[in-house]
Parts: sequence; C-alpha cells; structure tokens
Amino acid sequence: MNDLLSTSQTYDASSIEVLEGLEPVRKRPGMYIGGTDERALHHMVAEILDNAMDEAVAGHANRIELELHDDNSVTVRDNGRGIPVDPHPKFPGKSALEVILCTLHAGGKFSNKAYSTSGGLNGVGSSVVNALSDLMTVQVALNKELYEQSFSRGIPRGPIAKLGPIQNRRGTTVTFHPDPEIFGHQTLKPARLYKLARSKAYLFSGVEIRWKSAVADGETPQEATFHFPGGLAQYLTDTLSKTTTYAERPFAGRVSFQEKYQIPGSVEWAINWTPAQDGFLHSYCNTVPTPEGGTHESGFWAATLKGIKAYGERVKNRKADLITRDDLLTGGCALLSVFIREPSFVGQTKDRLSTEEAAKWVENAVRDHFDTWLAADPKSAGAILDFLVLRAEERLRRREEKETQRKTATKKLRLPGKLTDCSSKTREGTELFIVEGDSAGGSAKGARSRETQALLPLKGKILNVLGAASAKLNDNSEIRDICEALGTGMGTRFKLDDLRYEKIIIMTDADVDGAHIASLLMTFFFTQMRPLIDKGHLYLACPPLYRLTQGARRMYVADDAEKEIWLAKGLGGKGKIDVQRFKGLGEMDAKDLKDTTMNPLTRKLIRVSIDEDEPGMTGDLVERLMGKKPELRFQYIQENARFVEELDV
Repeated sequence: MNDLLSTSQTYDASSIEVLEGLEPVRKRPGMYIGGTDERALHHMVAEILDNAMDEAVAGHANRIELELHDDNSVTVRDNGRGIPVDPHPKFPGKSALEVILCTLHAGGKFSNKAYSTSGGLNGVGSSVVNALSDLMTVQVALNKELYEQSFSRGIPRGPIAKLGPIQNRRGTTVTFHPDPEIFGHQTLKPARLYKLARSKAYLFSGVEIRWKSAVADGETPQEATFHFPGGLAQYLTDTLSKTTTYAERPFAGRVSFQEKYQIPGSVEWAINWTPAQDGFLHSYCNTVPTPEGGTHESGFWAATLKGIKAYGERVKNRKADLITRDDLLTGGCALLSVFIREPSFVGQTKDRLSTEEAAKWVENAVRDHFDTWLAADPKSAGAILDFLVLRAEERLRRREEKETQRKTATKKLRLPGKLTDCSSKTREGTELFIVEGDSAGGSAKGARSRETQALLPLKGKILNVLGAASAKLNDNSEIRDICEALGTGMGTRFKLDDLRYEKIIIMTDADVDGAHIASLLMTFFFTQMRPLIDKGHLYLACPPLYRLTQGARRMYVADDAEKEIWLAKGLGGKGKIDVQRFKGLGEMDAKDLKDTTMNPLTRKLIRVSIDEDEPGMTGDLVERLMGKKPELRFQYIQENARFVEELDV
C-alpha cells in the first residue's frame, strides 16, 4: 500500500500547477463571467459593450454599433479614441493592444487618468472575452491609420498589422466568436442583445446606439437606432405610457457629485407610482446593471422614504409614519443610475454595488429634490401619499392575519423534532436553513440569529424524487421533515400561503457530495413545490472551501483556483499564509460560518430561478440529470465536463 502511494500519489513541487497568461480563464470561466450558461454567454457581449460605453461616458465617443452575425459572432464598434497600438513600456516587443487583450488586470481604468468613471474596473473584461473566444479580431482606427490584430483562445495569431491610411474614421471595432468548447451549442439571442443595447442608450443621453442583427427571431427588430436625450425620465415615461400613474410626470433628475462632494460622478433617477402593476427598481453603476441592488439603491429608498414621511407630517397625515420601504416598492416603478470613481462590487459580474459612501451620496442628492417635487405638485403628492398609506394598512392587516395563521399552524403542525425553529411570530424576514448532518447543524446553531433563522439538519442524501411513487415520497422521513417544517404540503396539496418562512436556504458542504445533496433538494422543490421557486423563496448558500490567514489579515475563498491566485498575490499581511481547508460545514466554527454564510450583511446567496426566456429547458435539464435514463445523464456529462481533468473526492 505504501509503495502504491509513493508511485501514484507523490505530492511535491511538480504537483503544483501554475496557470499562465489567460489559462486560468479557460480553466475556471465561472470565476470571471459567472459560469458557462446562457447568461454568461451574453455577459461576454456586455463586457465589450461596456468598454465602448466607457469611451462615450468619458466624452470621447457619441456613436456605438452592435451587430449580431448569422455565425453567432458579434461586432461592437465605437468612434472613440481607439485602443493604443504603440509598444507598451513594460513589454517593448508587444503593442498596448496585445497587452490589454492577452493579460489579466491590464487596462486604462486603474489610475483614473484615462477614465474618471468606468464600468470596467479590474482590467479583465476584454482579455476574458478574448480567452473564451475561438476567434477575436480587433481593428483600431487611430491617427488616420487602420491597425488590425487577430487572436484565438487568448493567443495572438500574428503581430499587429498596419493596414494603411484611412479617412473619416476613428475608434475601435471588436468582432468575436464565443468558443463552442466553452459554451457548447448555445447561441446569442437577438432579444437579449436588443434589450441590452437599448438599456445602455437610455443610461447615457449623449450616445446613439445602432443595432443590427442578421438573425431573425420573428419578434425583435433586425435594425434600430437608440437615442434618449431625455435619459431615464424619457425611458420611464415611454415604459409606463399605457399605464395609469399617480403623477402626470415622474419624479426625475440628475445631480453631479462634484457640486456637493467635490468628487467626479453623478446620480440620475426616475420614479412614478402606479396601481396597475408590481413595482420595480432597475439600478446601474457606470452603465453596468446591478440586479442585486446595493448601496446606491439603499440611499435612493432612504431619500424617498424620509421625503414621503416628512410630506405626510407637513399635511398632518399621521398614517404616513406607517409607510416602509416595502410599501414604496409596491407599485413604485423606478430607474437609478450612478457614475462613481472606483466602485466596489460583490463578484466579478458586478451584480451588487458595495461602495459604502454611495448610499450617503445618493440619499443626500435625491432627498432635497424629492421634497421640492412633492411641494410643487400637491395633487400628485397627495395621490401618492394616499396610495402608500393604503398599501401600508393592507400590509399590516396581512401581517396580523399571518401572525394568527402562523400561531395556529404551529399549534396544529407536528413540527419535526430535529427542527430548531426561530422565535419570530411572522413569516416576514424569517429563513430556514436546510443543512446536511448534525455536526453542521451544531455550528449553524451558534451562528444563527435566533429570532429569524431556523435550522433543519438532514441525515445523508434525500430521495431522488424524479419518477418516485407518491407513497415512497410520503414514507421518506427526510422529505416528511421538510414538508412539516415548511407547513405547505407538496405536489397537488401544496399551498404557498401556508409557508412558514420567507426564505428557504439550502446550505451544504462546498464539495462534490454537498453539490449532489443540493441538486437532490432542488429537484424535490422543482417537482413538488414549484411555486417556491417561481416566487423567489428558494436559495443556495455559498460557504467557502478555504480560509487564508496572513498575520492579522483573513480571507475566505470559494475554490482551489481562487486560492492559488491569492497565494501568489498575498493578502497584504506579514509572514507565511496559513491555509485551512474546510472539509465540511461542521469543521467551521460558529464565527466562520456566520461571517461567510449566514449573516445577511456579509454573506452571498444564490437565488434559484427558472430561465424566463426558455422555461421548458429547465424541466428537460432536470430530466437529463436526475431522471431514470443513465444514457441521457452520460451524454450531458460528456457534453459539459470538458474541464474536469481530475476530481478531489
């Protein structure tokens, strides 16, 4: 046995893999664009379009063209300054263009000398798209000369070439074809790209975006030009043109941070209220969508909430004090866009803004204008106030009903003995963590908030419910415990109104077994409690795999690739970096688990959702992966496991 280990599992310097150039991107695309699914595929286009938008916002371009070709390639063209093509000072044998496209963390957006605000921050956008494309060609029209260079999978196909003099043209043209080795047979959708181009145009009134598509889907225009001189106010008015609103014109404006804080940047907003549809807030930072919100949204809602309450106090409407942020969201249709220097985001795909100062900047900028707007239009202000008070009263009435229902349900239900329930009397704000094993449950007990967070530990892997008989489901103790804890029933007897918790969070180990348990649970919820997913109640926790410590500095990382990156860079502390691998949640102490996975202020959750564009694909995928036909599962693994060279099991 010892001889076998010494020959086949020797661990020495030769075992350490060093990924050079753009190899890390192709090895772990999920770290850079969030995966290899359809969303990630379209994120590639957004990265290149963001670079063109940065040129426009900086005042160097006023026209951008986005074109989808019939071979699934995309061209983005701007009339900006053009990517520099002269030799790079640190790499005399390479042009700046080649350095930007073939090197991670290379770009003009670090020092703020080239861009005061930008959507691309860490110099990875263009190079990542280059790495994940089997062909990328870049043309630069600069100083009346045309240059061109082509790449394949992040590697130059030759040196930069000067194509000759050119008149009446400047800027950068990027054409790329997503690599089928990465994205399989997925294709770019005209509807998504059309929507992307349109949204960029209304986020910056000084740019005209021209859209063209060689792919016809029967609904999306194949040619269009977008230009919104009225910015967000014009776009919101157009969007709500066929909807009854409480204000004739939206509350909208734009404020430069230079005036108040002597810093570059600005905030633009537009909001109106309607009884005809659910509310929404679409927010952006430096033209990049922030679907998970962030500090800029917090500042915006703080300003409007304080403003409407102050107005209610002025007109002596005592019930205005009942209004909460949730009431503002009900029927409140809003757009919010900020431009700030060096913003901080959660994750490379920039889904949530985390710049703390942004909340104060936005709140102070919006608040004064909101007070003035309400005072200037008492008819609209009164209608909005009455509507919000009515929503607040309805919310409180529902809460009282839920409290009664939950108390009654708790008395009636035979809650599972393994459940550690929370103390809250209402469903609002509560969370149920489904964890694997008693040891993980023990750590989670010390990390949880007793008021709002409940725990249900499971023993081992639950039944694969796909195709299982109903009698088998009812006899399975783990499934029975889940149903009793939630209070909803399952299948045809499922009742969403009886749900006892606002969020259901699957929290499993960050390893292969944990992923399998999570997939079994998601299959159960998809087949037996589908409304949970449709209404946004089901989430996945994101526990780390490693803790890195260097002196007083501590960092948690998700996987081996991220660990190697930080080991190479260092954490900014002193001395050797200590690495601890968490084999399971049970090995994490309560503080680690709280800070990384359970505390709403510091954790990251993944909401489980079904693709709205192609909902049928989700059912097909579940059938292929979890169904009774092993040949379908084997086929899927062959098609999608291109990067799995070895598994740590």
